[in-house]
This record gives sequence, C-alpha cells and structure tokens, in this order.
Amino acid sequence: MADTAMKATLEQKFAEVFGDLEGTKVYFAPGRVNLIGEHTDYNGGHVFPCALTIGTYAVARKRNDKTLRFYSMNFEHLGVIESSIEGLKPEKEADWTNYPKGVMWAFGEKGMKVEAGMDLLLFGNIPNGSGLSSSASVEVVTGFILRDLFGFDVTNQDLALIGQYSENNFNGVNCGIMDQFAIAMGKENNAIFLDTADLSYTYAPIKLEGAKIVISCSNKKRGLGDSKYNERRSECETALAELQTKLSIKSLGELTEEEFEANKDLIKDPVRIRRAKHAVYENQRTIKAVEALKAGDITLFGQLMNASHVSLRDDYEVTGIELDTLVEEAWKIDGVIGSRMTGAGFGGCTVSIVKDEAIDKFIDEVGKAYLAKIGYAADFYVVSIGDGPSVIA
Repeated sequence: MADTAMKATLEQKFAEVFGDLEGTKVYFAPGRVNLIGEHTDYNGGHVFPCALTIGTYAVARKRNDKTLRFYSMNFEHLGVIESSIEGLKPEKEADWTNYPKGVMWAFGEKGMKVEAGMDLLLFGNIPNGSGLSSSASVEVVTGFILRDLFGFDVTNQDLALIGQYSENNFNGVNCGIMDQFAIAMGKENNAIFLDTADLSYTYAPIKLEGAKIVISCSNKKRGLGDSKYNERRSECETALAELQTKLSIKSLGELTEEEFEANKDLIKDPVRIRRAKHAVYENQRTIKAVEALKAGDITLFGQLMNASHVSLRDDYEVTGIELDTLVEEAWKIDGVIGSRMTGAGFGGCTVSIVKDEAIDKFIDEVGKAYLAKIGYAADFYVVSIGDGPSVIA
C-alpha cells in the first residue's frame, strides 16, 4: 500500500479510536533484515543489515495532561491501553506498550524527561514474531516521535542507542545494537557495514542486478527473552574471559581465524569453543562478504551467506528444524545465490538472494516442501531496501 493510502487508513482509525485528528502527525520506521553477520553484534564484531520498506507506522499527538493512550491495529482485541507518563515501569498487563513506554523512560534516564502524555496509534506490516525487528522498529519510531514532538536534541544514532538501552534495561532483553542501528540509520538501496565494537560504519550499495531479496517467514513464534539468546551470550562471555587469561583482547571480534585456532585450547569446554568459533569466523565472513559485494562478486557473497547458516546450525546451534528446512530447500533451487537464517534464530526468518526468474519457483517449491515437513505454511516476502525513520507528509 502506498504511503498516501496507508496514511488515510491510519488517520481514519485514529479518529475512530481517539475522537478526532487535531494535532496529529504520521510517522514511519522500517523493519530490518541482516544479510550476514549473525550473533556477532554483542561479540564486538561486524554486522551487515539493511532497513526494509516494511515497518511500523504511527499516528501520534501530544496531550495536555500526563495520560498515555496506546492503540495497535495489530492487536485490536486489546483495545486502548492506558497508563501515565509518571512512574513508568514494565508491567505484564501493559503488553506491547512496554516497548514505547520503555523508550519514554529511557529518554528520562538520559536527562530528557517527557513531561506530557500522548495518544499513539501503531500499525506494523512486519510479520509479528518474524525476527525482522518489529520491537526495535517500535522503539525507533517512538524515539523519532519524541524528538519531533518535544524537540529533544538527539541524532538518529542516539535514537538507536536509546532504543537498545530501553530494551536492555526496561524490557530485560540483552540485545545488541544492530537492530535499532539498522532501523535508525537505514538508507535506500544500501546495507550498513557496522563495526559493533566502536559503532563506526559505512554504507555499501546493494546492486542485485537481476535478483531480489526474499524473506521466508517460518511462522514459528519465538520470544527473544525466553529463547536461548541470553544463554549463548553468556557462553561467549565466558569463552572470552578464558581467552583473556592469555590474550589482551576486549572482544571475540578482534580475533582472526588463525589467532582463534592457535588459542582455542584456553577455552575449557568444547561447547564454548564452538560458540566462540562461530563469533570469530562469522565476523571474518562478514568482512569478506562486504569486500565481495564491493568487487561485484555476488556469487561469493551468496557462498558466504550459505556458510554463515552452516555455522549457525552446527557451531552456534540456533537454527532449528524450521529454519534448516527453509534454507536446505532453498539451496536445491537453481537461481538461489545464497540463503541463510537471519535474526536471533529458533524460528523467525531466512533471507535469500534469488534471481528474478527463479522467484516464483522458489516460493512454490520451498513453500510446498516446508508445509509437507513442518505441517504449517511459511510466508514469503519479496522486499526492497528502504530509508530510516520519517514523517509521512
């Protein structure tokens, strides 16, 4: 749906729910997909995400009192959820509104107190629970709205850091910086080559002549907080501490493959060796993948995507039968340049680069094989790379 049609639909719903449209503005923040570099962002490595043209739309206005009224068109059965800008804290019954509330709280923690309430209507066209970062998209759009309505002096990069801070400290998910950064700093037709150790980044044009990015959603629901995400993170932290008994490094991302192999015996547990190996090798794969892209070698880029999936499956063990089925079926199809799981894993999505002429066959054959093996259907999205957050005029 074009932005103008979307805007009209959202405004109509806002007027229906909140009475009128006076003082409202319409906003958008994208979702993101990571092309390569998975579970490296909290290990001081590189990631290579891009913003998408699907994401979170919001209609917002400032109120004259302290009341917060939230409504989501994705969870209409919950109706309007009310709270106050005073005494913000996470509450189970607050459901999805803990994400925007967390950002408001985080602004206050950073010395920018939100003094007035607001009415906020959201609609996301990111598949829920897909791993395309609907939560980070909500966080960034909320931060963008606060900056716009209250005049806070923050950059888009600040919005990413505030979103991460709120998710870590308000919502209790120990996420890295990648999702919020990719969304806040998105640029059309470019992916972001980000060094998570120091937040230095460059934009890399994605030129997929004759091919498209296809996202396959497993439709297996997962919750980040209760997945094994935090467990993997602590395994890597322990492995790093063991390596630091001899090496003066701050993160696993500082090691080359050779340095890791020469010192891996410092890690006392075979499982932790595999986890650390993934972090080191995946970081190097990401660096090589961006070089391949700059050299116009999309075939090598695809091979590195495939190798990334194998490492996530065998060394990091975060894929599961759903994602493995989607990727292994994709690999069988002529015209698939590369395919891998993306996001935290344990459900969510895969990302594939598919030649234009093979897309219909890809969706048909991968879809049939998945349904036959898993027992329920996958969804497929042919996506474009979009910009960061914006006001829809």
